[in-house]
Amino acid sequence: GNYISYTCSILEAVLLSYFPSFKLPSDSFKYLTWHELEEHDVQGSQIRCPRVREGPSEEVRFFRGEHHTLCARRPVTEKEKWERRLQEDWENCASLNLSYQDLGDLYQVENCKRILRRLIRVETLWLIDNSLTELSAICLCKELKLCKNHFTSFKQLPKIPAIKYLSLDENNIETLDGLSALRHSPLESLVLQRNPCEFLEDYRQL
Repeated sequence: GNYISYTCSILEAVLLSYFPSFKLPSDSFKYLTWHELEEHDVQGSQIRCPRVREGPSEEVRFFRGEHHTLCARRPVTEKEKWERRLQEDWENCASLNLSYQDLGDLYQVENCKRILRRLIRVETLWLIDNSLTELSAICLCKELKLCKNHFTSFKQLPKIPAIKYLSLDENNIETLDGLSALRHSPLESLVLQRNPCEFLEDYRQL
């Protein structure tokens, strides 16, 4: 999960400060997603907090001197593409945490949106701190956490008629325009802490 990757990154940083040439045994796998590893049949719907962001291109890694992360790749057949899609199994996820994916590049954002479009049964979804500016691929969520992103308006949210718990704290929402779209949903909790709209007079009653 992301927590393990984060812990390993800290450990590696500490070791590198003392031993500049040190590499953890797992370092050659740091840009792989779980379904690119061999000899396992773990599906996406079985993982609580998977790493889905793609790593940099092989050309970028080569120029960074990360030759240990490069491997000879043969062309992927259509059958293998289909098998990978089945292994991802996003269509059967009911609860998923895709937070802290470090979506700093456009290709990473597009890959994340590709996955979101397949989450047709997800009811609980966390997308914390992903630099998202809009979301249009989800509709059945009951709980949606979008804290620490770059949303500026409710109009950038998808249609979520079943939403009960919506967290938008630490975004940049200045007005409550578009909030009316949520009035016919069973919304029980809306968190807007640390948004500019907190300074609106009587904003809690709007």
